[in-house]
Order: sequence, then C-alpha cells, then structure tokens
Amino acid sequence: MARSRVLDSFSKTRAFVAALLSLTLLISPLWATPSAAFGTLVFANRARVGSASASVGATVFSGDRLTTDEVGSVQVRAGAARFLLASASSATLSQDEASPAATLTAGTATFSTANSKAFVLHVATAIIRPNTDQPMIGKVTLLNPKELVVKSIRGSLQIAVEDDVREIPEGEAYHVVLDPNADPQGPRGAGTKGMGGPPIKAAKSRFIWYAVAITAGVTFIVVHEAWESASKP
Repeated sequence: MARSRVLDSFSKTRAFVAALLSLTLLISPLWATPSAAFGTLVFANRARVGSASASVGATVFSGDRLTTDEVGSVQVRAGAARFLLASASSATLSQDEASPAATLTAGTATFSTANSKAFVLHVATAIIRPNTDQPMIGKVTLLNPKELVVKSIRGSLQIAVEDDVREIPEGEAYHVVLDPNADPQGPRGAGTKGMGGPPIKAAKSRFIWYAVAITAGVTFIVVHEAWESASKP
C-alpha cells in the first residue's frame, strides 16, 4: 500500500514537471522575439549602433541607439522616411503606433518624409512630425535638455508639447524653450516672424519660441542631401 502511494506521488510529480517544461517551451519563443526591424543603414561614417560600428546595408531595430563621432554621421532609410544624424549626435530608434520614430538625445538630426505618417521625432517633451502629406524636410538641433532649434526646410512641420500644438511653415526656424517657467522674462508664446521682437503670449503655452534666421548656404546643402532621401525612399 505504501509502495502504491509512493508510485502515485512519483507519477504526479513527473506529470507536473512535464507540464511545466511544456509551458516553458511555449513561453520561450515569446521571450526570444526580437524587436521589430526599423530600417536600413544607407550611410555610415564613424558611427555606431549600440557599441558596434555601423555599416552600410545593416538592418537596425526599434530600441537601437545610434551615435556619431565628432566628425561622423549616419543615415537610416525607414519606409517613406530618411533619418540623418550629424556629427556628435545620438538618438534612439522606436515605433509610434504606425510610424517609425526616434528620440534625439544629443546633437542634430535631419529627417525627410513623403507623407504625414512617415516619421516622428521626439526631443524631450516635444513631438515633431510632418504637418501635411506633402514631401517634407526638417532639421532639429538639441542645445540642452530644455532648448532646441527647429527648422522647416521644405514643407511644414508640426511641433507639439502635450496639448500645445503649433505649425512651423516652410522656410522658418524657431528657438524653442520647453520650460517657460525657466525663462527669465516670464512665460511667452508664439513667436513673431521678424528678428528681435518679443514672442506673443499664447493660451495654454507648454513652450515658448523665438524666430531665428536660417543660413542660406548651410540650408542649401541640407536640402540637397535630405531631398534626395525624400525623393528616393
């Protein structure tokens, strides 16, 4: 009788272990599922993906971190968008709903798109994206964690911080301050188009901005490089 109980207990233990192993086999593939492919590197010079050197033709994934040296750059093709990091820059790739996205954490990024859902750029609390379905080229430079310069080189951009959403028309650039309370002259809103005039106060301002000039020569070079990306996604 005692032997029967021992055998019965052993059988139950063996059945439990078998069931546990089967469950582990079902769960393991889910744990091992890789991140979704983000795009392909189409240019790389003194750049890295994570800690590895970036190489043309390599696939990059959501969650990858791109960095460039002082004289480096890297460009990614992601569907109908191109994303270019200039020298001494870094960004982390991601996915926003149906749109490829990236978070700029240092330096300068230029992105070109063929439609409004092609790409989204995050910079601290700001979200920058194309404003229309027309081809667009934008350039963003992060000055510090609370300040950035946003340029709309072709087409128009939309910049949003929570419920404060504004448009940057083609050919204009703004110095954006993300924390209005940190500005010594007090909270202010939408900027005037001219240079030197104070920004106009806006309701529900989540950021303030100042119109800045775009250097024609530099802009031409950026337009040429980025527009080639937009026209050949």
